[in-house]
Amino acid sequence: MKSPGWTAAQWLLCLLFWGIPEPEHCYLYNNRYAGDKVIRLVPETEGEAHVLKNICHQFKVDLWQPSSISYVSEGTVTDVHIPQNGSQILLAFLQQANIQYTVLIADLQKALEKGNSLRVQRNRRSLPGYSYEVYHSLEEIQNWMHHLNKTHPGLIHMFSIGKSYEGRSLFILKLGRRSRAYKRAVWIDCGIHAREWIGPAFCQWFVKEALQTYRSDPAMRKMLNHLYFYIMPVFNVDGYHFSWTNDRFWRKTRSRNSRFRCRGVDANRNWKVNWCDEGASFHPCDDTYCGPFPESEPEVKAVAHFLRKRRKHIRAYLSFHAYAQMLLYPYSYKYAKIPNFSCVESAAYNAVIALHSAYGVRYQHGPASSILYVSSGSSMDWAYKNGIPYAFAFELRDTGHFGFLLPESLIKPTCTETMLAVKNITMHLLKKCH
Repeated sequence: MKSPGWTAAQWLLCLLFWGIPEPEHCYLYNNRYAGDKVIRLVPETEGEAHVLKNICHQFKVDLWQPSSISYVSEGTVTDVHIPQNGSQILLAFLQQANIQYTVLIADLQKALEKGNSLRVQRNRRSLPGYSYEVYHSLEEIQNWMHHLNKTHPGLIHMFSIGKSYEGRSLFILKLGRRSRAYKRAVWIDCGIHAREWIGPAFCQWFVKEALQTYRSDPAMRKMLNHLYFYIMPVFNVDGYHFSWTNDRFWRKTRSRNSRFRCRGVDANRNWKVNWCDEGASFHPCDDTYCGPFPESEPEVKAVAHFLRKRRKHIRAYLSFHAYAQMLLYPYSYKYAKIPNFSCVESAAYNAVIALHSAYGVRYQHGPASSILYVSSGSSMDWAYKNGIPYAFAFELRDTGHFGFLLPESLIKPTCTETMLAVKNITMHLLKKCH
């Protein structure tokens, strides 16, 4: 079965690129996004916000930001992915209600194909020439992890902490110079939400930079000599795989629900900290579904168990998301100042200054509940509540022009600037302020 609109030459290129066993990659999601649009709205009044909420409920749109329609109020920047078959009616509704909107992406399928045409032109399977400036499938990332485990035994140790709902291994890279048995540690995870591909790209970039600069950069050498880094390049392995093969904009895990056909749980609403309170949904079909109970998802349960056992020596928790250009810290579930606010705020402030120094990109920083929105059951709040004094969530580039389709040409600048922020936080951690 050929993908709609593809020539025989393009099809052959794709099969050569991906390999015969996985031709589903060549279907470009079965042309499912042809004519779809992404629009931006900013309600100017609470009345407009109410109308927008009703329209979104009626048309079952895919909300890109914020993560739930419940967050939409006056002045909320709202990015909406609308299907081709409902776009004319929906846009007519907005015009009739006199709600202004801007088209961010006029044809989602064409935007996807533009990125894909670049990917099929290069074979990324060769590990010695592994490129950190392209997005990689789950299989490629895990092969890369195995390769590093073999080639860098002095700094890398790879292991699994469990299995996903669909039976995939949950691999971790332990990065750091092996010395004394007890060392403080930093946890880094990427890809809790499947469609945020820039997250896993950064986790790989961080490992690459650490290995390449360990001998030449005194700061990196100090980091790896004094700390271990536990790095999980893809947290939501099932969802990430699904975003490559079936639905590019899938967010949740892939667990089944006994009463509903909708699949998956928001892995960043499934943690045992004010579980399923404000900012989370009890409905399995919602993108912010909190799950049937805390840690219902095997991925969340495995990571929580790992962190609990090591919480005495894990000093920082860093989680990477997209998109918004923000550096967030607790609390997310309530409006309150954390006990070690001055230390954490100082670390965040200096981190965004360091990030800005690379390309002039500005990040907001502060408590997630104030800067972004209130959400319960998040990994960041859980980590902080379980004794990890520095807990941060990064929302990487951009602010909506590309959204979840951040071009591969922006991987390098995004990761370069983010690396400066992470190194800054880590060096702050090595001081006495906790």
